[in-house]
Amino acid sequence: MTDLEIAMDHLKKHGYTCVLVKGDVIYTSTERGIRPLMQWLEQEADCHGFSAADKVVGKATAFLYARMGVCHIYAGIMSTGAAEVLDRFGISYSFEKRVDAILNRTKDGFCPMESAVRQVDDPELAFEILSEKYSQMNLKKSAR
Repeated sequence: MTDLEIAMDHLKKHGYTCVLVKGDVIYTSTERGIRPLMQWLEQEADCHGFSAADKVVGKATAFLYARMGVCHIYAGIMSTGAAEVLDRFGISYSFEKRVDAILNRTKDGFCPMESAVRQVDDPELAFEILSEKYSQMNLKKSAR
């Protein structure tokens, strides 16, 4: 099996939200949204050349995968903006369902992370915006 097939298998059979695979190294998460990617970036995990399987890939997630150096991505759901980012960075991808944009968890608006980078084309600016939003999100979560 290829790294991508292993990642997809783990995603579908083990209840993960995100799986990265390169050879014998496998990173998994059950966290939602950009959280697992931000955690791996904070930990400076070397994900260059990894294949990823993710339940949902929006434009924000695509920017983070590009920053991480992931080379192949499978998504259960992928936004049009994500596909455009992945095309731009030469990252191969496949998906089960393509949507115009990723919705928030209550399905009454756009995902806040997707909205934050909707008009952004620069990956560094996207990362700065997402880092700030992620920090705010963590502060709110810890205040509960």
